Amino acid sequence: MQIYEELQARGLIAQVTDEPLIRDLINNGKATFYIGFDPTADSLHVGHFMALCLMKRLQMAGNKPIALIGGGTAMIGDPSGRTDMRSMMTKETIAHNCACFKTQMERFIEFGEDKALMVNNADWLLDLNYIEMLRDVGACFSVNNMLRAECYKQRMEKGLSFLEFNYMIMQSYDFYVLYQKYGCNLQFGGDDQWSNMLGGTELIRRKLGKDASAMTITLLLNSEGKKMGKTQSGAVWLDPNKTSPYDFYQYWRNVGDADVLKCLRMLTFLPLEQIDEMDKWEGSQLNRAKEILAFELTKLVHGEEEAQKAEASAKALFSAGGAGEIPTASIAESDLIDGGMDILTILVKAGLVPSKSEARRAVEQGGVTVEGEKVTDIKTVYTAEALTAGILVKRGKKSFKKVVLG
Repeated sequence: MQIYEELQARGLIAQVTDEPLIRDLINNGKATFYIGFDPTADSLHVGHFMALCLMKRLQMAGNKPIALIGGGTAMIGDPSGRTDMRSMMTKETIAHNCACFKTQMERFIEFGEDKALMVNNADWLLDLNYIEMLRDVGACFSVNNMLRAECYKQRMEKGLSFLEFNYMIMQSYDFYVLYQKYGCNLQFGGDDQWSNMLGGTELIRRKLGKDASAMTITLLLNSEGKKMGKTQSGAVWLDPNKTSPYDFYQYWRNVGDADVLKCLRMLTFLPLEQIDEMDKWEGSQLNRAKEILAFELTKLVHGEEEAQKAEASAKALFSAGGAGEIPTASIAESDLIDGGMDILTILVKAGLVPSKSEARRAVEQGGVTVEGEKVTDIKTVYTAEALTAGILVKRGKKSFKKVVLG
């Protein structure tokens, strides 16, 4: 099976503009393709995961990835999938986030002159002359067509700023620059980026002629990725300091029965034949499939040693085995009040809940235990002595931390 057919079999490809040409490019290692990442945080999250895995697959098949960091477009903000305007970030914050992205991407993609490139669209967008941009690029876009795009339509009722209205033009201009400067002939993105990507293809053809070889392909990156990227407690990050390897493992271990085979196909590098065999699994066997998924993805992001530790810790807690390496949350002595800390604060400090109101609900609903004992009083306080020794705090059946003072 060639790579394009494998992408189809894994359920990754949603729609394309010219399938025969795109199939030829990808299968013969002739694609120089880009995927964009706007640096809105200092870490990538699992919503980006599918894009990174796709880049790795295509590079392994001989194609050349370009990771485009949106240092320029982040100054505007993508309205796609949002009900309000993004907070404005400083140039310094954007530069810091870009550096963090590069470090994380290097675990997936091999960068080098003939291997993969990382570029920042701030290098060309921030120096543009506004009037020249309007005359040169703006004339290629129909406002009527732009307003029909789904990314804008969903914002019209609540209000779409003129700042955000420019995002499609900026993203289209990215493809135009990458095509001219690096020979980029293919762009990938999620289904909510389809209109923006078509804009880039059309811009190239209008500026450089109808024979310009610029293609687009959209994958289920964002609809699936964004859904996977969030939990009740917030985002699941690739940075181990924001989401520990154990919590990352547990996130994938707890995916729904209906999603586990889909995630195995889309995100892991296991042979399709092996995954197809799991289609026959039922009941408790699906738990084994989830363990395989969690281990493979934790290994991919954090390395095999961390994946083994996370797996051992999970099995230790739920099978009464050895102690394992239970994830730890440290609290500062300065956070204590009168030599102790109440259970609601502990739950928040441990990252088991996002807020005290959520902590209160968890306790009142009987979902919190400390050292195996259910906590029923929201005013329960644990002393500095107990916290120095460490207490095992569980929320629900599968979220837990060893909370230690110091």
